[in-house]
Order: sequence, then C-alpha cells, then structure tokens
Amino acid sequence: MDWKPDRNAKKPIYKQLAEYIENGIADGTFPPDKPLPSERFLANKLQINRSTVVAAYDELESNGLIERKRGSGTTISKDIWGMTKKRVPSWNRYIEAGSFLPNLPVTQRIRKEMEEHKLINLASGELSEDLFPIDSLREIISTRSFIGSLGYDHPQGNEILRKTITKHVKRYRRIETNPSSILITSGAQQALYLIVQCLLKPGDAIALEEPSYYYSLPVFKSTGIRPFYLPVDKDGINPDDLLQLHKKHRIRMIFLNPAFQNPSGAFLHKNRREKILEISSEYGIPIVEDDPYSLTSFNGGETYPLKSMDEHGNVLYISSLSKIVASGLRIGWIIGPKPVIERLSDAKQQVDFGHASFTQWIANDFLESDDFDAHINCLVKRLENRRDQIVKSLRFYLKDDVDFYIPQGGIHLWCKIKKDFNEIQLLEESIKRGVIYVPGSTLGSSTKYVRFTFARENEENINEGIKRFADAFYNIQHK
Repeated sequence: MDWKPDRNAKKPIYKQLAEYIENGIADGTFPPDKPLPSERFLANKLQINRSTVVAAYDELESNGLIERKRGSGTTISKDIWGMTKKRVPSWNRYIEAGSFLPNLPVTQRIRKEMEEHKLINLASGELSEDLFPIDSLREIISTRSFIGSLGYDHPQGNEILRKTITKHVKRYRRIETNPSSILITSGAQQALYLIVQCLLKPGDAIALEEPSYYYSLPVFKSTGIRPFYLPVDKDGINPDDLLQLHKKHRIRMIFLNPAFQNPSGAFLHKNRREKILEISSEYGIPIVEDDPYSLTSFNGGETYPLKSMDEHGNVLYISSLSKIVASGLRIGWIIGPKPVIERLSDAKQQVDFGHASFTQWIANDFLESDDFDAHINCLVKRLENRRDQIVKSLRFYLKDDVDFYIPQGGIHLWCKIKKDFNEIQLLEESIKRGVIYVPGSTLGSSTKYVRFTFARENEENINEGIKRFADAFYNIQHK
C-alpha cells in the first residue's frame, strides 16, 4: 500500500482515505474476496489516528460499499450495486455541508467535561442553583392561578409581560420604551441570533470587543459576516479605535457588552459611552447592547445602560433573566424601533411560533413581586463574596505570577498568566486535577489569559479550584 494522505490539502484525511479505498474497490486494488485492512493496521501504516480510519470506514459503509461485522472484520459489500440492500445516508457529509458552524472544539470539550465529570466548575456562566430564587418561584407556581392561554401567544410575547418589562427597565435601567417595542426571546442568545440573521448579510463588517464572549459564537462566521475587533481595557473600548475601524472597513453594526463585560469585567466609562453614541449617530451605525450584568454592581454605583442615553433609537438593547434569576426560565428580550422588532418577531415565529406562555407567566409575576428586589440584593452580596474569595485565592496560590483587574460586578474574572505555558497542556492538567475554566484563546485573546467564573461554586470550592489550578500550572512549569 503505497498511498499516503496529503496533510496539506484542505480535504480532511478521512475523506482522502475513503476516496482512495473507493477507487481501489473499483479498480481491483482491493479484491472482493479478501477483507480490507483493519482500522489499527491502517492507522499504524499511514501514521494517522485510528478515529480517522473509523470515520473513513463509516463513510464507505454509509455509501453501501463495505460491510463491518464483529469478529469478521471489514469486507467489500456483496451487494455493492445496491440491488437489494438499503443504503444509509452519509451523515458525515451532511454534517459538514451544513452552513451553521459547530462550537469551537475547546468549547465542546469543556461542555462535555462539565456534563460527564464532577469538576469544580470555574467555566460555566450559569448561576449555581443556590443563587436561584427557588422559594419565590415555587410560591408563584403553587399559590397563584395561571391566567394565560396555553395556545400560541402574541408573536412578540405575552403583552402583560411586555408591559411589566416596560416598567422594569424604566425603574432599574432608566430606559423609556413601550410594549410594542419589545420582543420576548428564549434568552439573550436567541436575541443575538435573530439580529445577526435578520439585519446583516454576508460580507457585512461588524465591530466586536476583544476579548469577547461573542468571539466563541459560531453565529457570526456561519452567516458570512466579517468581524473586526476593538481592544478592551478596564474602561471598555476606545471610541477612537471604533472611528478608525469604521473609516477603514465601513462597519455596519457594533456589538457591545458595556457593563461588567464578559470576560474582562470592564465597565464602559461614561465619557466613552457618550462618544460612542455620537459616532453611532454621526455615521448611522446601529449598536447592539448586550446587558446581562448591570444589576449586579458591587459598589452601588450607577450602571445604567447605553440604551438609557440613546436619544435617536440607535441602540438595540438585549437583556435577560438568565444571569440574575434563573437560566432555565429562558426569558430574554430585545428593545428597539418598532419596525425592527416586528421583523425579528416574524423571524422568531418561523423558528418556534412564539415563546412558552407558562414561563412568561412565572417571569411576569416574579418581576412584579416584592421578592425581586430582595433577591437582587442577596444575589449581589453573595456574588461579591465569591469575587472576593477568588481574588484572595489567586493572590495566595499564584502570587506575582498572575495579574488581573478586579471586576466591580458581573460573574467573571479575567486573569493574565505572566509566565509562558502551553494552553492546552494546562487545561488538560487542570481537568485531571478536577477543575475547569475557559482558556483565553477561545474568547479571542492571546494564550496568556484564562477566564474564571465565580457564579457557579461557593467560596470553599472556589478556593480549592484555584489551588488545583495553581498545582496544575506549577506542575507543567517543571516538566
């Protein structure tokens, strides 16, 4: 067998191997009376992973060219022309042909590890269950009558809930709006997806923060739009950078997470907010403001969103209850100009026929109740305690080998490792020791950074998690 894979080709190696074997079946290189080479033999012979050979054989089997039987090995199909045998679709081809890209491999790995193993979780952006207002939500379910419809609701979401959100954003976020300018979504993620799909087209240039949670989302690349990045410091992005970027690339939309940004924890300075809104108005560039964390300020300072300063309707405002109440409610919303909301609502109808009425009812009653204020106050205090613990633990276990900005709200701490290290090796070593976090490269930064999230674990586990991370870090330093 003289064939070798072309490792520089764009075509995956498993596809190259499948085509080679398919051609070999046709020209007699692989005779029908002899078994095909074993997966292990081919992997060793070609110096490739066995999983690559398995994928190639899966492809050939789905096309009806080979048969695999336990104990008998892999043979050429006796019904190769498909006269009697039904053929299985080549699912690998369909998976690769889809236009919606999968998550980054590291992101998939982190999610799988969190699902399958009990690890100290400093990666997930979800609140721990003890931070949910579970007693208040149970009381709503058990003591109040459900008065909504179990049929399809209004395309923009339940009108009562939209009226409640109107009052909520006016009180807590100083946003003046009305129910007709609000669309209820399945969390902020769906809101973002609808905006990208409906308001942008392939080739459009957009501005994203760097680092940014958005960097890890395939939705931007799936739609063929071109992201350009704006560096973030402790005061957020620099408006001058935005201006230069627009003059060079004609930016069509700006995506910002101004309050306690994910992952840096930065809070966009008021002067910069004003300048960004001026640029938006001068050049007609819409801003998408993602605001999951503004109610989690630890110092009690003003954290009102960009939308509260928006006098011309340039800002599409996204928020949700996922990071402050419970992720499982799947309640988010978009506030924007009525024609935009109607366009997004029409698209949402095509996807899911509108939002679930039962969770809208629960969300409405909780936002209306006195328990909401008490819950937020308790949540902020407990998150602050966890923030203080992770700062203390990092300083104790890693001392001068780390540098970080202490966030004044939110749930993330962005940490720079001063010594050189192999990012994948450190992640693997940390997982072995029972702790997981998010590597900086998945969020668009250099490999010298990691993101720790302190919303998922209590103070004791946070301390133990940072200790295990430090042990992993110093272990690989000595290898």
